[in-house]
Amino acid sequence: MKTHPFGMDPGMMNANPMLAWWQEQWIKGANPMAQMQAAWMESLAEAMKFEAQFLKAVAESGQQMTECLHNENPATAEEVQACYQKLVKQMTDAQHTRMEQAAQLSHDFRKRLWEEI
Repeated sequence: MKTHPFGMDPGMMNANPMLAWWQEQWIKGANPMAQMQAAWMESLAEAMKFEAQFLKAVAESGQQMTECLHNENPATAEEVQACYQKLVKQMTDAQHTRMEQAAQLSHDFRKRLWEEI
C-alpha cells in the first residue's frame, strides 16, 4: 500500500476534496458570527472612546473649577459665578455630545449588523 509522504493513506487522499468542501462550508457558517462579534467589539470600542472623552471633559472641568476657587487673588462672587456658569455650559455641552454619540452608536451598530447579515 502506497502512502502519502505525511502518512496519509490513499483513502484519506481520495476524501481530501470532500474534507476541503466541508471545511469551506464550516468556515462560511462560522464567519458571519465572527463578523457580528467584530462589529459588536468595534461598537464597544467606540463607546469606550466616547466615555473616555466625556471623563476627560469632567476632569478638565474639575481642574478649571479648582483654579477658579484657588486663585492667588481672592475672587469676587461674580467672578466665581461666571466661572461656574462657564463650566456648567461646558459640562452640558459635553453631556449633549455624549448623548448624541450614544444615539448614533446604536444606529451604527444596527447598520453594521445588517451589513453582516
